[in-house]
Amino acid sequence: MAASMHTVFIGLGSNLDDPVAQLQQAWATLKAAPWCREAKISSLYRSVAVGPPQPDYINAVAQVTTDLAPLDLLDALQAIELNQGRQRLIHWGPRTLDLDILLIDQEIIQHERLQVPHPYLTERNFVLIPLAELAPELRLPDGRNIGDLAAQIGNEGLTRLA
Repeated sequence: MAASMHTVFIGLGSNLDDPVAQLQQAWATLKAAPWCREAKISSLYRSVAVGPPQPDYINAVAQVTTDLAPLDLLDALQAIELNQGRQRLIHWGPRTLDLDILLIDQEIIQHERLQVPHPYLTERNFVLIPLAELAPELRLPDGRNIGDLAAQIGNEGLTRLA
């Protein structure tokens, strides 16, 4: 029996070692992954960092179609992070690459390793605005519309890159 396909939205972020190049490399790796069937990505955005003082981030959101189970997808994304030099030293600290699963279809997942929808999705304009760029009609499992949430949160501290 064929595995079912999932539509997944992934947040990408970097603020170390040429963040734009980090996101471009991560995007190339995602698109080329054998488990990735379809993929598109938002514009890149510069955002003020959350957490301790550190450089601004470059962020984007990717939409991919995959047949991987959620924890297998998490493992695959963490492998990409490690391959690009990710070190988990400081909570919300600077990083070469952060790949976060934001949404998987309309699933709600509460696992010690993975929470979907991402717990901070609705609080961060650097996630909501690129997500709305890709899928303005998308709804969260609770029914809220991504385009509406993005319009409400505003773009303070966020700059779309050319």
